[in-house]
Amino acid sequence: MPEAMRGFNVRIWVLVVIMLLIGFYVLTTHSKGETLVEYVPNVPQQITKNASQVNETHQNATELNANVLAKLKELLNCDNKQYPSRTYQRGNYWVLENYVRASHGNINCYESVTYTTHGDFTFLDNAIPLVKRWRAPVGMSLFAPGTDFKSTVDSIRYLRDCTGEDGELIKQFMTFHIFFHEDHIPVSILRADEVLKESFKCPEIPPYASVKEENMFKNLKHLTYPINVGRNVARDAAITHFVFPSDIELYPSLNCVPMFLEMIARNEGPLLNKKPRVFPLPVFEVKETARVPDNKTELLQMLRTEDAILFHKNICANCHSVPERSKWEKTPQKERMEISVVGKREGSFQHWEPIFIGTNREPYYEERLTWEGKRDKMTQGYQLCVKDYEFHVLSDAFLVHRPGIKLMAAARRPEHEQTTNSLIDKKISRELRILFGYKKGCVI
Repeated sequence: MPEAMRGFNVRIWVLVVIMLLIGFYVLTTHSKGETLVEYVPNVPQQITKNASQVNETHQNATELNANVLAKLKELLNCDNKQYPSRTYQRGNYWVLENYVRASHGNINCYESVTYTTHGDFTFLDNAIPLVKRWRAPVGMSLFAPGTDFKSTVDSIRYLRDCTGEDGELIKQFMTFHIFFHEDHIPVSILRADEVLKESFKCPEIPPYASVKEENMFKNLKHLTYPINVGRNVARDAAITHFVFPSDIELYPSLNCVPMFLEMIARNEGPLLNKKPRVFPLPVFEVKETARVPDNKTELLQMLRTEDAILFHKNICANCHSVPERSKWEKTPQKERMEISVVGKREGSFQHWEPIFIGTNREPYYEERLTWEGKRDKMTQGYQLCVKDYEFHVLSDAFLVHRPGIKLMAAARRPEHEQTTNSLIDKKISRELRILFGYKKGCVI
């Protein structure tokens, strides 16, 4: 073989080796600042689909026609996300993201809205009523330190395997993430691809209903609940463009997802505004003996008979009253969703804690705050105000807390509230003003 040809071949082989090394490096590295411990490549065989395909059962659930979907795809111009299980570290917390995955598999980012929520396993009695009303992807992050981890997994298994037709809805729509502090790691953790293979015998009483609260690891160790870690974990994991961070005890009116997306697809009126925006839902609570209303017509009737009232009316009415609430409550139900009013978090609404449909571009919830200390959404509200967000209140969608009206005495936690107030007033507020600036009328 001529010397020149031999040299050329050597150079080719060197290039091949370099390309292989680069490929290996790309495959084995991950995003900066993230400790990746486990990666289970995507969902089980029966639900794996290309991310560009529309899942038939999900399309039926949202009842969106092809023209609406095409318009949403054009308007949102979002990127589809994959759906793997992974374990990563978030500050002082370990997160098992997509630990138990819904069977909807990969869906298009524009075709639905993910309800993201949080809690510990004792809140899972709300899972079935929530999923039955939402009928679209639900992502729930569960705080499961120490021995609470087993009860959490058993509760998930019970919901999926022991509740008949309701369990099929849980399997189809509900994805579970688990998180715990690095100081309270469970003794044994099954891999995400093994957890559903373990045999499970259905108990007579659900695990989430049989436990005594004083025996929970969380309470034995006097741990506070890191509510905003849970909120952010679930929100980050959502695979749709629109996300709805809410609480698991807040039940949505029926048909929220298709009505909302059809409104977005029409792209008219206030939706043509150029400022950043989110879409709040009015929130109510009902008497313990009352049923949760399915639609606005039922809700308005219950407001007239005082079987329903504004959420936290007896605790902090200004925190949950939407702009022009009286107008909203006097406007009958319409055939399609519209923007009832465009408001701001300022003036008489400067302490408003809206619960809204948004995207993952919105500010995070402050993870140093706890449920016990309250004010856990106020720092996000300040950022939204400073950034001049518009709040597009939805005309025919709402939330209702699970039956039972809260009173002020039940909401008081003075020791924790004092700790939170000190943290916000002396530290966090200063940080936010340095990072995001100050705008008259915006308060924490």
